[in-house]
Amino acid sequence: MYYVIVITMLNLAKLEFISLDITERNYMSWIIYIKIHLESMSLSEIIKEINSTSSQVKKKATIFIRRHLNKYLKCEYITIRSSRVL
Repeated sequence: MYYVIVITMLNLAKLEFISLDITERNYMSWIIYIKIHLESMSLSEIIKEINSTSSQVKKKATIFIRRHLNKYLKCEYITIRSSRVL
């Protein structure tokens, strides 16, 4: 049972692409990957200024974006709740 939990947790931590670096040098490639992945998950509506997405969808997108931030950037943007702002 313990091994199953560890393997599952390792799979949860796996990133689809490299996280945004603290120096933000990889910002352009990172934002392209974010957009592509949000589109593939039918979440791309959240980055539009005017959208009618549900709060559940917005939270799902926010979680996805936060997962792909450098740990220091996560701390810096901890109070930001809007996926669009992130």
